[in-house]
Amino acid sequence: MDVSWILDDLNAAQRAAVTAPLGPLRVLAGAGSGKTRVLTRRIAWLLTVENASPWSILAVTFTNKAAAEMRGRVEKMLDQPIGGLWIGTFHGIAHRLLRQHWQEARLPRAFQILDSDDQTRLLKRVLRGLNLDEKKWPPPQVAGFINRCKDEIQRPADLADDGKPVQRQYRQIYTLYQQECERGGLVDFGELLLRAYELWRDHPDLQAHYRERFQHVLVDEFQDTNTIQYQWVRLLSGGRGDVFIVGDDDQCVYGWRGSKVENLQRFADDFPGAQTIRLEQNYRSTHNILKAANALIAHNAGRLGKNLWTADGDGEPIQIYDAFNEVDEARFVVERVRQWVEQGGQRRDAAILYRSNAQSRVFEETLIAAALPYRIYGGLRFFERAEIKDALAYLRLVAHRDDDPSFERVVNTPPRAIGERTVDLLREAARSRGGSLWQAALGLLASGGLSGRAANAVRGFLNLIEALDRDSHGQPLPERVEQVITRSGLRAMYEQARDDKGEMRVENLEELVNASGDFITHADPVVVGVDPDEPDWLNAFLAHAALESGQGQGAAGEDSVQLMTLHMAKGLEFPLVFLVGLEEGLFPHSRSTAEARQLEEERRLAYVGVTRAQRQLYLCHAERRNWYGRENYPSPSRFVREIPAELTHDVRAQPKRRGKTPLPAPPVAAAPGAPVGLQPRQRVRHPQFGEGVVLEVEGAGYHARAKVNFPTAGGAKWLVVAYAKLEVL
Repeated sequence: MDVSWILDDLNAAQRAAVTAPLGPLRVLAGAGSGKTRVLTRRIAWLLTVENASPWSILAVTFTNKAAAEMRGRVEKMLDQPIGGLWIGTFHGIAHRLLRQHWQEARLPRAFQILDSDDQTRLLKRVLRGLNLDEKKWPPPQVAGFINRCKDEIQRPADLADDGKPVQRQYRQIYTLYQQECERGGLVDFGELLLRAYELWRDHPDLQAHYRERFQHVLVDEFQDTNTIQYQWVRLLSGGRGDVFIVGDDDQCVYGWRGSKVENLQRFADDFPGAQTIRLEQNYRSTHNILKAANALIAHNAGRLGKNLWTADGDGEPIQIYDAFNEVDEARFVVERVRQWVEQGGQRRDAAILYRSNAQSRVFEETLIAAALPYRIYGGLRFFERAEIKDALAYLRLVAHRDDDPSFERVVNTPPRAIGERTVDLLREAARSRGGSLWQAALGLLASGGLSGRAANAVRGFLNLIEALDRDSHGQPLPERVEQVITRSGLRAMYEQARDDKGEMRVENLEELVNASGDFITHADPVVVGVDPDEPDWLNAFLAHAALESGQGQGAAGEDSVQLMTLHMAKGLEFPLVFLVGLEEGLFPHSRSTAEARQLEEERRLAYVGVTRAQRQLYLCHAERRNWYGRENYPSPSRFVREIPAELTHDVRAQPKRRGKTPLPAPPVAAAPGAPVGLQPRQRVRHPQFGEGVVLEVEGAGYHARAKVNFPTAGGAKWLVVAYAKLEVL
């Protein structure tokens, strides 16, 4: 049989995986090593060489896009449709099973699937029925608890009673929520997997049927499986049979949503006789990039182990840029992108990757100023994010009471018992009187047109806006923004969510405070149209936010610079990559540094970022950064220090920052244009680092900076003079 069309363009390790004897097989596929090719060729091998029926093959992946790509590749190879072959996501296949066996699964035939918004609305109804305050029991937080229970195969009755009132209340909510779902024939996403698992577990005849049918099970991205997905595969296969899994323990970055890297590690124990094949030849990146990635991830313990390599050349060194601050970091990155385009590169080939969504704001503004279109991959532009629009709506009401869209947006955000019926009364009164919603609310309160509870809630909202205006009047703009975010309840609402989205939204709100400060620092009063003697910075900033939200984002298909979080970048590749914000506390994130497991996941995330780069890689960090509403002087990320110095090049000629702090260099003369009154050998005091001695001074104006040795604060540091607040002693 001629199988050259399956094997000819594969390397030795890929061929070994595709042609492996039937039985459990674990393929450790490094970044850029051709795992999708191996999966699709394995399916073709099963169909043509092993004479497997399409009906006997089940291929599972994590996204509909990946499933569609897999199916398309197989059909193109075979030059025929493969209708009997099941290829889909875990949730998609579980849904298919439940539709076919709805009676055995104890579901109505026309059961409906709840999305996350529907789930939240249903939970709100359950909470109201229990007379529970949504502020103390935020529906997204409760939904997270229920979803985690289902991921761990736990029904309400399976939850241990630890005697704690909070745990008992959660169990009661979960119980009532599940009863509501049963009553309405509703199934949430977690329920799809749990109900399908129970279908096989509780019906031995169905379990036997599907074990006999799906004799060949293939699972992609196995490192991203959670508890129920792993047990789902074990139950279907019976811990034996032809189970072909592909994954990379070095790219498990979704632990926060339940993924368990140990599933990939324990496969060999749970599937006796399982073989392991490593795909280590990389077809994406240069040798220098791969050596950096290998050195970085080697600091993680308990790895299954791979060493990426390429047949291509070394390529350029990894460029490291030590920025003055976040604005300088953005200017540097955008300037390098502009140079790339001028030299014939495409904008879409450049990717700016960051740990937190909030970091996109400075890059967006800098790209807009440079007239470079950009796209936020898998997310919204900064000023279009819901939490930012909420805060801006409050600020607009503080500035203009008759702003109806802003009134409607936040009148019940956070929830304050102002329901849609009350808002409808306000709308009707505004239409009949020809005024704004604010005026209508005042009129209804004065005339007694609102009931007691509604009247109290509306009056409380109006009083809040008045108090925000009165108490923040005359304060600097960043303090006004901070007050609105805090006193409106937006910050507390998202802090109480206690999930990744809630934390991300708090970070975005704090970045809005930074944005208002940057706006005042860098805005030209003439350009933004404020009176220099009595500047109305609030209205000017609101206009700026509106304009920023309406431009810059490229249209679909347009050649645009790519901005995204590192989590969103997984699976993608770009010729030119910038990893920005590589500082302790930001990346790795401050919440991850105290716990080894979380720190290792942060390092895997850095590894993912490094291996996105094909030709050029820049690592950027800042000496000073406004973060969490404060001015910080962070240390460079340990991930930068873990890359061997011989693979890197400092864009700015400075002593190496990796390893121990170097001894202070001998003092040199001040550069031309150095700030008046600041010279080498002078003693100075810094508000955070204490007393020190000036070693060097360079630059002028905004870019002037000084190298100061602080004996009690870690040695020599470069500081931006404009921000350092140095006092000459």
